[in-house]
Parts: sequence; C-alpha cells; structure tokens
Amino acid sequence: MPAKPIEKIVIVGGGTAGWMTAAALSNVFRGSRMQIDLIESEEIGTVGVGEATIPEIMKFNGLLGVDENEFMRATQATFKLGIEFQDWHKPGERYFHPFGVYGLDMEGISFHHFWLRAKASGDTSELEDYCLAWQAGKEGRFARPSGPPNSPLSGIRYAYHFDAVLYAGFLRQYAEERGVRRTEGKVTSVQQRSSDGFIESVTLENGQIKDGQLFIDCTGFFGLLIEKTLQSGYDDWSHWLPCDSAIAAPCERTGNLTPYTRSTARKAGWQWRIPLQHRVGNGYVYSSQYTSDEEARQTLIDNLEGPALAEPRQLRFTTGKRREIWKNNCVAIGLSSGFLEPLESTSIHLIQSAISKLISLFPTGDFSPVDRQKFNALIDQEFETIRDFLILHYNATERSDSEFWNHVRTMDIPEFLAGKLKLFRQAGRIFRDENEIFAEPSWLAVMTGQGIFPDEYHPVAGVISAEETKQRLNAIKDVICRAAASLPSHEAFIEQHCSAQMAQKTAPVQQARPAREEDPFKL
Repeated sequence: MPAKPIEKIVIVGGGTAGWMTAAALSNVFRGSRMQIDLIESEEIGTVGVGEATIPEIMKFNGLLGVDENEFMRATQATFKLGIEFQDWHKPGERYFHPFGVYGLDMEGISFHHFWLRAKASGDTSELEDYCLAWQAGKEGRFARPSGPPNSPLSGIRYAYHFDAVLYAGFLRQYAEERGVRRTEGKVTSVQQRSSDGFIESVTLENGQIKDGQLFIDCTGFFGLLIEKTLQSGYDDWSHWLPCDSAIAAPCERTGNLTPYTRSTARKAGWQWRIPLQHRVGNGYVYSSQYTSDEEARQTLIDNLEGPALAEPRQLRFTTGKRREIWKNNCVAIGLSSGFLEPLESTSIHLIQSAISKLISLFPTGDFSPVDRQKFNALIDQEFETIRDFLILHYNATERSDSEFWNHVRTMDIPEFLAGKLKLFRQAGRIFRDENEIFAEPSWLAVMTGQGIFPDEYHPVAGVISAEETKQRLNAIKDVICRAAASLPSHEAFIEQHCSAQMAQKTAPVQQARPAREEDPFKL
C-alpha cells in the first residue's frame, strides 16, 4: 500500500532561499492539496548589496515560467557573461572566467590543445582572443543567443546580476499567487516527536503554532531547525578557505554597465563588484587572521568607484557545510545548509540545486532513509567539488606580498583538486568528474589565467601542421571578433528590452524583507 503523501510543508525563513523554495514547490504542486506555509520576520534584515549568478539560474526561472524581461525589470538586473579576476596570479595581471567555450573543438579534441600547440611554436595570442564572452564583455556588449547553430552568436551563455531583496519580493508575489501562506513572526520554540526526534511543529512568539510534515530550514547561519534543534553538526573547511569575514556596501554607478562581475585580490582576501541597473554592489571578503576589521573597511571604502549609498555592513561566517543537510523530516536550504564564499557565484546555485534535488527525491509520509541518504550524498558531492574549485583560485598564485597569500599558496590541497592539477600539468587534459557544475572551460580559464600550463598538448593537435594550425586559429579569432563587434552595447540592450524604468508604468512588485538567511554578499 502506498505511503500517505505529504500535504503540509513549513518553510522557516524567507529571503532568497525561502522564497525560491516556496515558489518552486508551489509551482510543482499546483493543483494538488499541498499546503505551504512560510514564516519570516521583518525585524530580521539583510545586506542588500546585489547578487550574481551562473547560467543555471535560467533553468530555475524557466521552471517557474518567468518572463526574463519582467524579472530583470523587477530586480534591477543586468546581464553577466563571466567574471574578471584581477591581481590573483600576480599584482597587475588579470584574466576572465567566461560562460561558454573557447574557440572551436577540432579533430575530436578540445580547442585549447591547438592553442597550446601554436603557443609552443611561438604564437603570442591569448586564450581570451578566442572567447566571445570576453571579446564582447571587454567592449561592454551583449545580446541573447541568435543565428544559425554554426554561428558563435548562437552559443552565447549568460547569467544575471540582480538585487537580491527585489528578487525575494518578486518570488514572494509569485508564490503567494499560487497559494503559499506567509506568516509574519519569529519562531521561539520547536516541538519534536518523542519517538524519533522528527519535528512536529514550531511556535511563534505570539503563541501561534504551525504544524507540518516536512520542514525547510532557511534561517541562514543560525540553522534554527537543522542545527539548534536537530544538531546536524558542521564540517569546518576554513583550513582550506580561511576567509571568515566580509564587509559590504553599495555605491553609485559612475560608468557604463559592464556585463560581467569583477573580483580583485586584496591583501587578505578579495573584493567583489556587481553592477546593477541602479547601483553597484561591493564587498571585501577577508581573513580576520591577516587583517583587522578597520583596515578591511578602509580598503573597501578606498576602492569604491562612486559615493557609498549606505554604511558598510560586516558579516562573519565559517566556510563549510552541515554534516546532514537533510535530517529526519527537515531539509536545510541556503546558508542554513552551509557556506562557500561567493567567489564563483555559486550561492544561488546551491539553493537551486538543493530545491531541484528535493523535488526529485520528494518524500512520502514515511520519510524513507534511502531518499535522505541519496540527497545528502549528492549535495555533499556538489559542495565538495565547488569547494575545490574555489581553493584552486587561492592556491594557484605566485603572490608572496602578504602572509595571507603565502599561506594559501603553500597549503596542502584536497586530493580531488590535486588530481585535476596533475592531469592538466602533464598534457592539458581536463575531465568533468561526478557531474560537477564547473566544466572544462571553467577549469581551463582559472588554471591558465593563474599561470598553470601543461608540459605537453594532446598528440592529435600535432597531426595538423603548424602553418595550418595558425591559419585555423586566425580564422576562428577573426570570426569571434567580428561577432562580438556586431553586438549592441549592454546598456542599449537593457534599455530596449528590460530597463527597470519600464516597470514604473506598472504596479510595483511586492517586496519581501529577507529573513536571516539572506546576507547576500554573493557573486
């Protein structure tokens, strides 16, 4: 006999994680008897400095059936073609991590092997010369994919920068229109079943009780349900990622809208820049072991491009993850599940990924441990592969100008990352392991951008003569440059299609004030 289905879900905490979860579940279970309650408190604020994403966010918005132009107008969003990294390998150097590919694969192998072959023969071109995302991005150009499949323009990949507070409000309206019930208030106690520790209900400070079958913890670092109640435990990864603080502030925009995020290495960490339509989000992620809070604050203020729009806000965190992200009948989503610094814009993705996996493994009333075990294994794997990709940025550096950089440059690294580096250093090989989110171009961008080059290239790249290789590369570079030059400016594209000023003629989107989960100092 089939187990009784779950019909009552309680989400504790709003913000990006809470409202993304509510929106997705209300869409998936539309037309059913599912009751979804979300509890959040307006007294718990956020640091609204902007959010940056990776292209996976388009799948989430697509699942909801959200119109892209409407979403961008409502959230003051801009487009993102990748991330520019400044001063990471050495002070004064820069590179670009693009969305999309480099060049054109040939003879059944990856393009970069032919570039390595040409480089070994004295060619001075840069890998970025064959990257449409950077050729367009550096000139401030953007357009959505278009043209025939063999055109570089058909392969444009992008994500967004947006106001995280406005996004939560946009999703709140979406979710409430589909039956999600929001309750204002703070949870003061959690009631558990005596037989197995499952959560039965939560009590608010006004005495109201919310019972449910499945509970979603979106209370951020606090981890009210997953940690304070169920004591999941926490794996601390700060020995690999020692940054434990951030200071964030928005500022006025003084230049054109760049279609990319920027990450600039500093003395004890790195600074982000996220361009939105109405302002620029900024923050300095740093290790308090290697710089003081006051020095970090001054570093941020000194490097703003325009006047600050708010007083800088400070945040503390410990990099790592919960040991059981789904425990009993509680699933942690967002910062309550763990934290990986926003260096590669994975914060929203980890929320989205957890929601997707929860939907795929959605339990029945008996809460089979098989579902929980599979969910936790998949989430653990994702956290760990992203963690190792972030460690690469710190470890692959030649900086020796501060104690912080000396530490991360010489530290031991995880086995997974060490294997990736060994394989690439030998003959330029990169393989996508275990469904990791970062594919070959991402690893290639960071490794070569930070000075790691292989001793050899793939043998197949040597089958073509040096002259023919050069001709092919020149032809590819020419096509990419002409394609980039044909695009409109990023600013003009937004003005034509999705300027937030267009939204002034329509009713404003209801704005939610994110609960403790938010702290959106994320790239």
